[in-house]
Amino acid sequence: MDVILASASPRRKKLLSMIFPDFKVIPSDVREMVPKNLDVDGCSEYLAVQKAEMVSQGREKSLVIGCDTTVIINGTILNKPRDTNDARTMMQMLSGAVHRVVTGCCLFYGGEKYSFSVSTDVEFYELSEQEIEDYINTAEPYDKAGGYAIQGRGALFVKGIHGDYYNVVGLPVARLKRAIDEWMKEKHQPD
Repeated sequence: MDVILASASPRRKKLLSMIFPDFKVIPSDVREMVPKNLDVDGCSEYLAVQKAEMVSQGREKSLVIGCDTTVIINGTILNKPRDTNDARTMMQMLSGAVHRVVTGCCLFYGGEKYSFSVSTDVEFYELSEQEIEDYINTAEPYDKAGGYAIQGRGALFVKGIHGDYYNVVGLPVARLKRAIDEWMKEKHQPD
């Protein structure tokens, strides 16, 4: 069975290699738009389904894995920063506060799907203006939801974490492995 990761994220690619030594990467080109009435906690899973569904078309015999990660603080989703001002605003919001990181995952195989979300709470230390300026003047914040990388220099801001560390990086590998094993065994035993 072919396995396809429907994401261009180098972090997800590295993490998925813990589960599968060999897989293909076929990023989806889904526009990351969600229905206005969708609860913020459901946005990642919704987008993960859209991505996996798009990439799975014409690939029924492949296991397609779609993922999306959101950073949520006070009911607001922090996307990837558009520029330094946006990154600064995000760091100011996260400073001294607890935020939630939600990763939605979707498995598509044989025309069927299974999806779930994993949530992790992350607490930041109070950040000085200088810490924020130094950080946003690196390349690190700009391709990450919430504008920081817990696996990079962003780790210096983290006071505590409650939940799955790898979920914050972008792929809850332990939960994903178990979901794949259980779902494939239950639904899709090979002939």
